Amino acid sequence: MAAEAEAALEARAKVIAAEGEMNASRALKEASLVIAESPSALQLRYLQMLNSIAAEKNSTIIFPLPMDMLQHFVKN
Repeated sequence: MAAEAEAALEARAKVIAAEGEMNASRALKEASLVIAESPSALQLRYLQMLNSIAAEKNSTIIFPLPMDMLQHFVKN
């Protein structure tokens, strides 16, 4: 009986985890639709994420730049 109860609990935990994943995927889809309406929203979200990372830990943040922006500084 104990093994059967444990199996039932594990099955229920898997169902709950799957429901959580489904809800998370729906929220991500909705967020992507909102961000797609405004291209600057993605950049603002990126900067907000960097700010929260910097606030949590005192560490170095590498800020990637597109290579075409750096061409103005490189002499051929």
